[in-house]
Amino acid sequence: MENREQNQQSDEHNDEQRRENFSGEEILNKIESDATEEPEGELNSEVDADEGNDFLSKLGLSRKDKQKKELAELKQKAEEANDRYLRLYAEFDNYKKRNLKERLEFTRTAGIEIISALLPVADDFSRAMKQMETSQDINALQEGVKLIQQKLNNILEAKGLKQMKSVGEAFNPELHEAISQVVVQDEAMRGKVIDEIESGYYLNDKIIRHAKVVVGS
Repeated sequence: MENREQNQQSDEHNDEQRRENFSGEEILNKIESDATEEPEGELNSEVDADEGNDFLSKLGLSRKDKQKKELAELKQKAEEANDRYLRLYAEFDNYKKRNLKERLEFTRTAGIEIISALLPVADDFSRAMKQMETSQDINALQEGVKLIQQKLNNILEAKGLKQMKSVGEAFNPELHEAISQVVVQDEAMRGKVIDEIESGYYLNDKIIRHAKVVVGS
């Protein structure tokens, strides 16, 4: 243990002697030489940069040329994307205008089919009115009016219109509109429709008019 301490003290003494042997000028030169040494990492990065520049120069390109080329490619892609967007927007705008035009046209002409189908009935009524002015045969006139009514009903049914059956049915607020209530003696008719003021109608199974009825109570 004592020998180890003696050796350590001897080494420290020798280091002090070596420092004393350096002159002031030698110490300054040592500091300057240490400061001018470049780190190994910086040297390696410079070497890599030089190698990259050598590779680009072999291809006939500089780093600036490469950046210009990449920028031109990006601008071309952006212009192509913008062109596709403008085309899609124009197509969608044309679709909206066409759809709006078709809807307006359909609204204006939606009744053409039904009106055209009813024109013969209107003609029949005109002829019946003229016949009533000269004919004295009431039975014949009544029969003619019944035929016209049947023709009208057939046309409407062909277009999806269906008359609602109400008399004798239980009152249903979803189908019927109660105009009044009448006291009835028959208990079986209480809460049921005993008379119909206006018929109700379906159009393709959708209620378009509720029946106006009288309900027994």
